[in-house]
Amino acid sequence: MFHHTLPQLYALATQEGKLVLRLEIVAVYRECGSIRETARRLSVSRNTVRKWVRRYREEGEAGLYDRSRRPKRSPRRTPPEVEERVLELKRERGWGRRRIAHALGIPEGTVRHILRRHLPEEERRPRKKRRVFYPARWAWDEEEPFRLAQVDTKDILDKGTLGTRLWDHLRKHRLPRYQWTFLEARTRLRFLAYSYSLSVVNGLCFVALVMGWLRAWGIEVEVQWQEDWGPEFGGENPHHLAKLDEKYYRPFGARLCRAPKGRKGYQGRVERSHRIDDEEFYIPCLGEVTTAEEFLALAQKWQWYYNVERPHFGAGMEGRTPMERLRELGLDLPDEFAAFPVVLLDELAVIWASKGGHDVLAYYTVLSSGHKMGHSLRPT
Repeated sequence: MFHHTLPQLYALATQEGKLVLRLEIVAVYRECGSIRETARRLSVSRNTVRKWVRRYREEGEAGLYDRSRRPKRSPRRTPPEVEERVLELKRERGWGRRRIAHALGIPEGTVRHILRRHLPEEERRPRKKRRVFYPARWAWDEEEPFRLAQVDTKDILDKGTLGTRLWDHLRKHRLPRYQWTFLEARTRLRFLAYSYSLSVVNGLCFVALVMGWLRAWGIEVEVQWQEDWGPEFGGENPHHLAKLDEKYYRPFGARLCRAPKGRKGYQGRVERSHRIDDEEFYIPCLGEVTTAEEFLALAQKWQWYYNVERPHFGAGMEGRTPMERLRELGLDLPDEFAAFPVVLLDELAVIWASKGGHDVLAYYTVLSSGHKMGHSLRPT
């Protein structure tokens, strides 16, 4: 006889094990001739006994195997052509379910179920929760805007992404190679700058420009600059990083933070925005410019479009623009706030460093004039 109750064994049983248990139900019933007594002895319901006894009478042992529960008709099933389009957008463009649902006009849950059905078997297994081993912050940890920023650089000169023609065009016309991105974690609002080289001086100049812009518009919260481990942000030496934080970040009301190595999810929003840059800005537009001045002017328009006009479908956005989301969170700023001046850092950083770049008040003065000129910065 069993050492466990029958329901416990059902939970553990394979298909063959289930057959043995169901044969046991039939055997006990044939012995006692009572559905109620069989249910009592095996600790199952009378309906369970009745079901398997009936099937055994009608079909013999073959009736004790599991049957498919798939309905004979599915009138509300998603049409195959729509399902194929969902898989195509996921496979070729890597879109998330919110963006696919918006593009095709179908419920987000429908997209989720389609993608789940077609995932490879190994991807369906639940992932083990990784132990948190590094003090960093997730975008959704912060309620107040500008408490946390994801900051990163992007090497635009990527042949695999741009293709040979645009890659040659970028090199031939000596257009800026590196993009510097400051992304406000809650709203996805971004400020951009460019350079020909990656250097700590360029990085600190970018800090000064962004923080000066925020202060000129009356944003006084301490901003955590969460960066990766690139040398342009100070490298890996903890003593050097502490000095940079104390001398250059703290005077601006900022704090240097680091995302854990190998944990790209902490920088997921800024990384995803770089992919949008490739798909919607560099690939379709880069071939139109031949000078650095034209490049920066076009980047200024792209920054404006991204912040003020482009709908976003990440967590919590629901088709809103970053500026709309910023106002929902309590910062009632005009659209001109999104027109942060997109500059080339290389020469500016040399001048900035020679003037004593950690002087906050000097940059308040300079960028306050930019605040007043906000309307003229709006792209036409």
